[in-house]
Amino acid sequence: MYDDKELKEYRDLLKPPDHFEEGFDWKTIVGAVFIGFLMMPGSMYLQLVIGQGIGPAARWVTIILFAEVAKRAHSDLKQQEIFLLYYMAGAALASPFSGLLWNQYLVQSDAARMLGLTEFIPTWIAPGPDSMSMVERTFFHRDWMIPILLLVGSQIVQRIDHFGLGYALYRITSDVEKLPFPMAPVAALGTMALAESTEEKKKSWKWRVFSIGGMIGLVFGAVYVLLPIASGLIFNEQIRLIPIPWIELTSHTEDILPAVATGIQLDLGLVFVGMVLPFWAVIGGLIGLIITIILNPILYAQGILQRWHPGMATVDTVFANNFDFYMSFGIGLGLAIGGIGIWSVVRSYHGTKEHMGTLHDLFHPPKGRGDFNFWISIIIYFFSTLSYVGLCVWLVPNFPWIFFLGYGFIYTPIISYITARMEGIAGQFVSLPLVREASFIAGARFFGYQGIEIWYAPIPIHNYGEATVQFRQIELTGTSIRGIIKAEIVVFPIVMVASLLFSQFIWRLAPIPSSHYPYAQELWHLQALNTLLMQTSTMEGNSMFYQALNSTTVFSGLGFGLLMYFLLSLFGLPILLIYGVVRGLGQSTPHGLILEVLGAFLGRYFFFKRYGPMWRQYAPVLLAGFSCGMGLTGMFAMGLALIMKSLGHMAY
Repeated sequence: MYDDKELKEYRDLLKPPDHFEEGFDWKTIVGAVFIGFLMMPGSMYLQLVIGQGIGPAARWVTIILFAEVAKRAHSDLKQQEIFLLYYMAGAALASPFSGLLWNQYLVQSDAARMLGLTEFIPTWIAPGPDSMSMVERTFFHRDWMIPILLLVGSQIVQRIDHFGLGYALYRITSDVEKLPFPMAPVAALGTMALAESTEEKKKSWKWRVFSIGGMIGLVFGAVYVLLPIASGLIFNEQIRLIPIPWIELTSHTEDILPAVATGIQLDLGLVFVGMVLPFWAVIGGLIGLIITIILNPILYAQGILQRWHPGMATVDTVFANNFDFYMSFGIGLGLAIGGIGIWSVVRSYHGTKEHMGTLHDLFHPPKGRGDFNFWISIIIYFFSTLSYVGLCVWLVPNFPWIFFLGYGFIYTPIISYITARMEGIAGQFVSLPLVREASFIAGARFFGYQGIEIWYAPIPIHNYGEATVQFRQIELTGTSIRGIIKAEIVVFPIVMVASLLFSQFIWRLAPIPSSHYPYAQELWHLQALNTLLMQTSTMEGNSMFYQALNSTTVFSGLGFGLLMYFLLSLFGLPILLIYGVVRGLGQSTPHGLILEVLGAFLGRYFFFKRYGPMWRQYAPVLLAGFSCGMGLTGMFAMGLALIMKSLGHMAY
C-alpha cells in the first residue's frame, strides 16, 4: 500500500520548503474583517437558497481581491500571507451561529411534533416554540442568552483544542513516522498559484491556468446562480436554464428501476472535481453505485424496501430506502471501512518502518516552522477534553459520566491515530459509524437514561486525524505555525460577532424555511426527520429508530464490505479503488456522479496524455480558478438579493 503508484504521484507534487515565515501583519487583520463581514453572509444566504454555500470559492475571491489591491499599491502578498487569508476564510465560513437558524426551525418543526419530541428539546439549545423570540424572529432576546453563551464557550474550547491532539499526531506521523500525506499537496497548490500572481515578473503557468478556470466559473456561475436569483427579484418566478439542484428522473425510471433514485446534476464544477480526485477512487464509487442500482429492484421485489412506492421523488425515495434497509446496511459498511482502516494501519508499520525517524525528531522539529513544545499540545488536549466533560456533566447530569471520560481519553485518541496514519499513507479518512449513537442507546438501555438532551451535548468524541493534513498543508506552503495561532486569535471574535449579526439579519428578512429560502424549504423537513428519528432511540417505548434498525442487515453490510475489500485486494487493485467501491455501496443520491466520472475520464485519458505528469498540478489549480469564478457570481447575486430584500422589509 505504501508504494501505490497513484499515491506516489500525489505525494510527489510538492516538497516541504526550507524557509518559513509567519505571514501575519496588518493585511491579515483587514482580511479577517473582510471575510467575516462580506464573505460569510453570502455563504450563509446561498446555503439557504440553493443548498450550496460559497465554500472554497470564498477563499479564492478574498485572495484575488487582496492580490489586486496589493498590485495597485505597488506592494505584494507573500505566499504565507495568502495562505493565512485562505486559512481564515475557511474558519469564517464555519459560521457557528448559523446553527441557531437550524435550532429555531427544529424546535418548531412538523417533524418534532410528529414524533412527539418538541417538549423534550432542551431550552439550552433553543427556546420553546411559544417563546416571544420565535414570534419576533430575533436572537437578541433573553430566552436565547443561554444557547448563545453555551455556543461561544464551546467554540472557544474548540479553537484551543485545534492545537491539542491534532498537532501532537501531526508531529508523530509527519516528523517521526515520515508519512507522505499524498492529498496535502493538492490543497497547497492553489494558494501557491495565487502567490505567483502577485509577482511583477512574467506570470507562471499556475496563474494562466487559474485564470482559465476563473473565466469558466464566471460564465457558468452567471447562468447557474446569478440568473435564477436576479430574475426572482424582478419576476414572480425564477428563470432557471439549469435545474437546481438536479433534473429529477426517478418517476421516469421507476418502472425499469423501482426504488432507485435517478437524476442528473448539471453542475460543471463536478467535472473539475472529478479531474482532481484520484481516478480509481472515482471509478470505485461508480462501481459501488452500480451495485446499489442493481440491488434496489431486487430488494423491492423481495419486499425489503416496502415503504417505497411509485410516484416518489429522489428525497422521498432516499428516506424510505434508508428506513427500510440502508441505514442498517450503512452501519455495517461503516464498520467494515473502520475495520479495514485499523487493519491497514497495523499492516502499514511493516511498509513504513524503513522510512521512520526517531524520538529525537519528535522533540527537535525543523527550525523556523514555528513549532511549540510537544507536551504543551498534550496539556491542551487534556484541558479541552476535561472542559467538554464538565460541560456535559452540567448539561446532562442524568447520563453516566463515565461515558464522557471514555469518549475523550480512550476512543478519541485511538480513532484519531488510526485516521492520522490512514491520511498520511493513503489520504483516507477512517471513522467507526454510530459509536456515539450506540453509547447513547447503551446509556438508555442499561443505565436508565431517558431523554434527548444527550444528543445536543458537546460530548468529547472527536477525530483529530484530519487535522494532521491541515498542519501538513501549512508546512508545504512555508507558513509558520505561529502565524496560524495569531490568525486564530484575530479571526475568532470577528467571526463570532459577524455570524450572530448576519444570522439575525437573515432570519428577520423572512421565516426560515420559507419560499424565500427554497432549498431549506424543500430539504430541511427531511433532515429534521432523519435527525429526530435517531433521537427517539433514547426515549421510552418502541421508537421508530428500533423499527428501522435490523441486526441481520447490519451484519450483511459488514460482511459485504469486508468481502468486497478482500476480493479487490486479491486481484491487486489500487487501494483507492477498494475504498471507493466500499464507500459507494451506501445509499446516496447518484445525480452528481455522472459528471464526476466524466471529469475523471477527461483528466486521465485526454488531458494527462496531452500534458503528461504536469496535469496532476494543473488540475487542482484549474479547480481553484473555477471555484473563484463561481464565488464572484455568487457574491454578486447575494448582494443583489440582500439589498432588494432589505429595502422591501423596511417600513417605508
